[in-house]
Amino acid sequence: MSFITSLTRMWLTRNVKPFTFTNEYDRDLPYEACENLGLYVHIPFCKSICGFCPYCKVRYSKELCDKYIDSLIKEIHLVGSGHAEKKMATSLYFGGGTPALASDRVKEIIDALKEHFIITEGVGLELHPDNVTVDVLQKLKDAGVTKISIGIQSFSGKYQSILGRKSIDASAIKAALDAVPFETVSMDFIFALPGQTFEDLKADIDKAFSLGANHVAIYPFIDFTFTESPVRAMPKKRKRELLDAITRYCLDKGYYRSSIWTFSSSPDAKYSSMTRDNFIGFGCSATSLFKEQFKINTFDISSYCDRIDTGNLATSLTIRFTGRQRMVYWLFWTAYSTRVKADDFERFFGLPLKRMYGFELWLAKLLGFVTEKDGLYEMTLKGAFYYHYYENFYTLSYIDKMWGIMRKEAFPEHIEL
Repeated sequence: MSFITSLTRMWLTRNVKPFTFTNEYDRDLPYEACENLGLYVHIPFCKSICGFCPYCKVRYSKELCDKYIDSLIKEIHLVGSGHAEKKMATSLYFGGGTPALASDRVKEIIDALKEHFIITEGVGLELHPDNVTVDVLQKLKDAGVTKISIGIQSFSGKYQSILGRKSIDASAIKAALDAVPFETVSMDFIFALPGQTFEDLKADIDKAFSLGANHVAIYPFIDFTFTESPVRAMPKKRKRELLDAITRYCLDKGYYRSSIWTFSSSPDAKYSSMTRDNFIGFGCSATSLFKEQFKINTFDISSYCDRIDTGNLATSLTIRFTGRQRMVYWLFWTAYSTRVKADDFERFFGLPLKRMYGFELWLAKLLGFVTEKDGLYEMTLKGAFYYHYYENFYTLSYIDKMWGIMRKEAFPEHIEL
């Protein structure tokens, strides 16, 4: 896997040097000139810990959660106070962990962010199915949340058992969603679980829309080396058949495909924090992306709070991009939406896309991965699968290695990928 990703990296960056992250960082984050800026907040607390989940999280305690949020609000003001004017931000997303466990304090966090940013496209927040109650939903709506994402994973008791989770009360979820409506109601599912069939996934998707969802996300199961899950990934051929079948089903139903994994009942129902040119992340393990750098905060909650409480950023690692490295990063995550506009690339980098990657685009069209019309490149079903397939290599070669180290060391000296 590392051979494939290393070869791809060297070819696309035209450089044999690895991606190198060091423990240096800028005290003032360079977001003032950024366009299409997103905001992300990480709340790393869960009532129980799922073995398959790779994200930064710990078991919930109110005392620790309150201490963490106090530091989180300090970080927001620490970052925001570096710029005199309020900055336009397209969106704000809360991830975790289970952010809804902090529903009593979400308004404080949003209000702190609004002192420094003008959020134009709404606020999204993730929930565990247990959090989908009228009381919690109303608190979130009153706080300014406009979009929610519910981590269902599967309505099937069989697959909930495989993932180490309990069964879901679908009728209770529907009643709560009917009582407290949101602009977007997304439900997350995992595909490529052992023995999973098209009929299993179809049943999950149909049930999601019947309960009040207008958006679904179908993420592939990835076997991270540092998780404790005994589940093993599905073979490549079967995974492609499953992804192609469920994609065709959703498109035949008239659903809009907004990314590799997401489908909605209308183009206006959106839930994604990933396809942003630039973003700022707040909280432990949160990442920030700017024109010339990418940074990631420490995964250790105690170290995060200590750093912030002394008036310093909790940055653990930073990479300073070369021009080509930044282009590869932009293309990889923009392609997540299944479409890339040449004009957007040229606007961001000041260089024509075809001049920089004309051969690669020609080859992608020749292999049937993309189609092109008037500078808009769109993935075919084949292209979407191979993006997914490569993304799996990328995740295990880069993210798995980095997160594995950062779970053990609060502030590593450097990491090469």
